[in-house]
Amino acid sequence: MSQKLNIGCGERVMDGYVNMDIRELKGVDVVHDIQRFPFPFSDNTFESIIMNHVWEHIEPKFRICLMNELWRISIPDGTLAIVSPHCLSAGACQDPTHYTCPNEFTFQYFDVSYKRYSIYKPKPWKLENTNFEKTSTVSVVLKAVK
Repeated sequence: MSQKLNIGCGERVMDGYVNMDIRELKGVDVVHDIQRFPFPFSDNTFESIIMNHVWEHIEPKFRICLMNELWRISIPDGTLAIVSPHCLSAGACQDPTHYTCPNEFTFQYFDVSYKRYSIYKPKPWKLENTNFEKTSTVSVVLKAVK
């Protein structure tokens, strides 16, 4: 039976989800560093993965490996929803733990239908939806192509 995963939940634990965070907090089901691979989950486990304001805390050198790992633990056509500050927003640089933030083109590198995909050729995702405001956030929904 497939499940749902809330990565980097912090204190925002969600009912019906496996809640994962690097910190041992109330409601966290799995304590794990998102930059350590593999994750403690089997292949094809999750139908839905959420990363809300986590992407910007990942060192850029780990991002392609992270996306590949998320692909591994997603079921075929499983969804991945990511929300992050837009790179041009004030929120992108206000937190001292932020690395670079995405823009409206960042996740095209993971979708085979875009030319940018051919640069790194990670595990394939399909970019289902992109919403952005340059003064606020980027939100995307991707599907695992298997």
